[in-house]
Amino acid sequence: MKFPERFSNLPAYAFPRLRALLDVHPAGGDVVHMTIGEPKHVFPAWVTDVISEHAAGFNRYPPNEGAPELRRAFSDWANRRYSLSLDPDVNVMPLNGTREGLYNAPMALCPETKNGQRPTVLMPNPFYQVYMLASISSGAEPVFVAATADTNHLPDYAAQPEDVLQRCVGVYICSPANPQGAVADRAYWTDLLALAEKYDFRIFADECYSEIYRDAPPVGALQVAHEIGADPERVVAFHSLSKRSNLPGLRSGFVTGGPKTMDEIRQLRTYAGSPLPLPLQMAAAAVWADETHVNENRALYAEKYAIADRILGNVPGYSSPEAGFFLWLKVEDGEAAALKLWKETGVRVLPGAYLAQDVDGKNPGHEYIRVAMVAPKAEMTRGLEAIRDCLYPAQNDEAR
Repeated sequence: MKFPERFSNLPAYAFPRLRALLDVHPAGGDVVHMTIGEPKHVFPAWVTDVISEHAAGFNRYPPNEGAPELRRAFSDWANRRYSLSLDPDVNVMPLNGTREGLYNAPMALCPETKNGQRPTVLMPNPFYQVYMLASISSGAEPVFVAATADTNHLPDYAAQPEDVLQRCVGVYICSPANPQGAVADRAYWTDLLALAEKYDFRIFADECYSEIYRDAPPVGALQVAHEIGADPERVVAFHSLSKRSNLPGLRSGFVTGGPKTMDEIRQLRTYAGSPLPLPLQMAAAAVWADETHVNENRALYAEKYAIADRILGNVPGYSSPEAGFFLWLKVEDGEAAALKLWKETGVRVLPGAYLAQDVDGKNPGHEYIRVAMVAPKAEMTRGLEAIRDCLYPAQNDEAR
């Protein structure tokens, strides 16, 4: 049997590729994992109590559209956070992790052709890899738009060629951005909404890092759409408990958008969805309703920002992230730097090129490594000091 042609040229996924690069060599010290964005802070201790309380629900097929309590928790949270008025029966739907929704959105919403041609779906470069596969799976052409320091690490979609925009059916945007931590402000969202109206496409707003920030909470795509009176069907937003609440294993995310948009998404999920078990839905509802643990979690990341700034602040080109928990560190060659770190110190980081695609012979992630600040503070400090000492030795004396 032959692998489908549309998937035949997929590059190796980032983490198998990293294992192939590093694991043939012994670690140069005690291993420090700084590759994957898997939070290590504790989640609320009462989560397991809620699961146990509703354990009888494991004996039932979970509702595909989500339990009423969970949908209400989604809408209540989004309404508080973004000053919206979402209807839990109309505007929200649970996801088994937001990757499910990010993957299925183009298939539910994007037409097979536009203006008689193959459609395009635009995405930042570097990017969360599911965006590319979702576009290919829906029959669209993925278009990789550089998100570099020159564009404040956010893609400039308006600068794309006219023929690409005329065929555009959707754009992905991650804010706060993975990997750079850049935040789309009101002006960015307003301009993007105007572009979506002009060229008739949807915005897939990946806002999974929205609750990890320094000072002011990042504005949301639907929030700005509501403020300026834009068509609510233009925006599909995705949120998750994975980063907000340190619960990646609970697989609680949700998607929200206008009524017509949600009807189409809900219809596809009726056939193809994988609903969260009911006891986990009840636990998720309780977690979405609580902000105390989120504030505590954010305070821990604030401490980590300060540690990173102290250790790496003298490194040329160092940019402290606005939000999220990744550092996007400039090096000469990301793959060579990751290998050197591993062989000499035991610290594992991800080459930036593994998160991006070559366009016209250039990969915007080539000169970067992504460093996840998810480990406990002492371990993270040791990892960052090893990165500084190994990759930026000229800054060692000054930093100390």
